[in-house]
Amino acid sequence: MYSLHLTFEQQEIRRTVRDFVKREIKPIALQRDPIEEFDRRFPRDVVINASKLGLRTLALSEKHGGGGADAITSCIVAEEMAVGDVGLAATLNQTSSLAREYFDLSMTDEQRARFLPAFLSDDAYHLAIATHEPDTDLGWCYHRPTIAGTGYKTTAVLDEQGNWLINGIKNFITNAPIAKLISVWCQVEPKSGGLAGVRSILVPTDTPGLTIREHDKVGRRLGSNGELVFDNVRVPGNNLLEKKGENLASGRSIPRFQALNLGIGRAAYEDALEFARMRVQGGRPIIEHQSVGLQLANMAIALEGARALIWKAAWGSEHPEAYEDGSLPDLPLQTIAKVTTSEVVMRVAMQAAEMFGGMGVMRDLPMQKYVRDAFIFMHSEQTNDVARMKVAEMLAGFRR
Repeated sequence: MYSLHLTFEQQEIRRTVRDFVKREIKPIALQRDPIEEFDRRFPRDVVINASKLGLRTLALSEKHGGGGADAITSCIVAEEMAVGDVGLAATLNQTSSLAREYFDLSMTDEQRARFLPAFLSDDAYHLAIATHEPDTDLGWCYHRPTIAGTGYKTTAVLDEQGNWLINGIKNFITNAPIAKLISVWCQVEPKSGGLAGVRSILVPTDTPGLTIREHDKVGRRLGSNGELVFDNVRVPGNNLLEKKGENLASGRSIPRFQALNLGIGRAAYEDALEFARMRVQGGRPIIEHQSVGLQLANMAIALEGARALIWKAAWGSEHPEAYEDGSLPDLPLQTIAKVTTSEVVMRVAMQAAEMFGGMGVMRDLPMQKYVRDAFIFMHSEQTNDVARMKVAEMLAGFRR
């Protein structure tokens, strides 16, 4: 199984990221969070500095100009960045992960030659993947076959010149307003249910007919997330990615969102721990009060358990043979990590805020920010009830 003894390189990367977070993110995160205008709120200079540190291309292979980080290293960096601010962490983590997905795994040599040089040379070049769209029925029904005739509303058809013509709407897309290249999941064949007939098409964001707006969210406010409207957006026919859409989503993928979420919980816990050591009540620090000590212990236990599950899922994402020979259970560990981590972090953030008493809801302290950031992850990817139902299907032997 994976080693819990971090390599020298992993420890150096963690130390470097922690220093960066302390120096450049922590001082501005709480200050920028309440700003209404996205262009003023989003710290582009910090994101560019993080890119120069190698965080934008962390997971991209060394062969293609990246850092070649493995899944556990990527999760370590995601957690450390999210301790500073989860929105910024999500921006860089999304681009890093998609760079590996696109340039290493999905693109043809011709596509790579067109897009990779610009990506490597521009510290402000970010990536996005557009899957979710409003009010779309993908035909998922618990313990039943996918319903026929369902699918994405966003469509792509070939015109007479062999170009793709895309129409539709996507929303809740991480990085969309700052991305320069987006992979868009489109219905290219007649709807037959679920992701059947869905393909991924590369769309540069300066393509005519594409309108992008930033969403206004309660959490992850220093990150970018937006809506895409495609009105006869025309891109070359050879922008189609080789991989089909259904191969890009898996319960055995890298649990990067869970690592980001864990960073929120750790930040809230560390602030609560520091406060409990300083705050004196009854003639002694409140950490010496049994009720406070037990609450902090429960936070530490829950966060360590979540991290162990995240690292296990991360290792498994790169070792499918471990599932095949029974070393890992035949379960979607990334999905299980999602449920566990989101609920743990939401609870830890709330408990940490409560430990501050009335100060926990003050806007000039970060506790209320941790709660808002954690709340986002209760609703990202999929709801926890849906995730549990998918695990239940596997336990019953139902395979999609």
